[in-house]
Amino acid sequence: MPKFLIQGSYTFEGLKGLQKDKASGRKAAVSAAAEAAGGKLDAIYYCLGQDDVIVIVDLPDAVAATALSVTASASGLVHTKTTALLTVEEADRALAKSVSYRPPGR
Repeated sequence: MPKFLIQGSYTFEGLKGLQKDKASGRKAAVSAAAEAAGGKLDAIYYCLGQDDVIVIVDLPDAVAATALSVTASASGLVHTKTTALLTVEEADRALAKSVSYRPPGR
């Protein structure tokens, strides 16, 4: 099952909700949401810096990842950015593919 990285930044109200729910409560909620999207939570980490939380989820496809991210962002309490993750083997297969491409202006 494909893996996706979801980076999240809480709004002021989202941080208040985090204080109330605690990190363990948010983990349970994110795990339930991933399962509802047909996948499972792989890892969740809280961060210092630009992002407040990093989530790694196994989901069936990009549609499920988009649904999960949009649902979270639509709450208005967190802003998300989603990135598809490739295994080393998948990256090697992509690097082995020959694609015809003309760069701009050439």
